[in-house]
Amino acid sequence: MDGDLRVSSAVVIPRAELKERFSRSSGPGGQSVNTTDSRVELSFDVERSTALSDEAREQLLRRLRSRLVDGVLTIAAMEHRSQLMNRQAARDRLVDVLRTALAPPPPPRRPSKPSRGARERRLEAKRQRSSLKRTRRGRPDDY
Repeated sequence: MDGDLRVSSAVVIPRAELKERFSRSSGPGGQSVNTTDSRVELSFDVERSTALSDEAREQLLRRLRSRLVDGVLTIAAMEHRSQLMNRQAARDRLVDVLRTALAPPPPPRRPSKPSRGARERRLEAKRQRSSLKRTRRGRPDDY
């Protein structure tokens, strides 16, 4: 787990570019909760990373701008009682965030028209609904 972080075949983040901070986790936990630093904050400096190409860096900075503080992406993990498991969870989450941000955009939507049968079914359903509401009015001479 202490090795390099593989995001994709083209992007591998060296261990030296990842910074970990540990602190006490909040919430329930038992006797050791006040003595162990199980919460993990994993930070990755997107702006100054040597593992990213210029295009990838620009794409990450653009897509993750709301999550970055001074060009640094920080992931916190505290769902496990074990520091080791929280470290792995933070690394997994960082990989997911980076993969999603580096993924190519989806193809543009091609507008389509409803089929003739779909239009006819819609209009028939409207006629049936109208007829039902008309019968509820209580005036038998309307129909």
